Amino acid sequence: MWTFLVWFSCTVQTTNEQASTKKTPKENTVVEQVEVTEAKPRVIILGDSLTAGLGLDVDSAYPALVEQQLTDLGYPTEILNAGQSGDTTAGGVQRVDWLLKQKPDLLIVELGANDGMRGIPLGEIEKNLNTIIDKAQETNTSVFLMDMYIPPSFGKEYADGFHDIFANVATEQDIPLLPFFLQEVAGKPSLNQADGIHPTAEGHIIMADSVLSSIKDWRVAWKP
Repeated sequence: MWTFLVWFSCTVQTTNEQASTKKTPKENTVVEQVEVTEAKPRVIILGDSLTAGLGLDVDSAYPALVEQQLTDLGYPTEILNAGQSGDTTAGGVQRVDWLLKQKPDLLIVELGANDGMRGIPLGEIEKNLNTIIDKAQETNTSVFLMDMYIPPSFGKEYADGFHDIFANVATEQDIPLLPFFLQEVAGKPSLNQADGIHPTAEGHIIMADSVLSSIKDWRVAWKP
């Protein structure tokens, strides 16, 4: 009798231990990996062949160089090159609506050189620049205007009046005026292609350096 009770007690204890040590199947857990992408602003440069990088690969033109410089400095920025060879301020007025649909945070206007080379009336150039800027500001897009010079092909008075347009527009619109990016490039054969007008890859490096500081300051202050 006692032997049976001892055996029964041991059997029950062993069974309980087995039950307590029996592993419960774990539920399948699905871990969703979420890729976090750092927000970065979009900049569009509305320009002519100088921005397009005529005669060069687009990656050698100053917009791409500035984008890479900002990334290297720790300020990733998307810069879209909207340069179009031969474009004028009138052409910019026609193109800007579509470009603004791309929702840029900053629009840089580099236009006017072709107007000046063709002798377009100064009042028309100024009106077109103001229209482009007004359209951008209506969408709460920040705007920079690129300063511009032309040779006195149509006389000194016209050339001086042309240059004055850009400072006047920037002041009236209360927007930054970027420095003339050909200041250290124009007229230097080693930095220009055979046509003497369009910069080489080395020239574009200097152009990028001339505008980097202003764009970097804007980028540092930008908040998503």
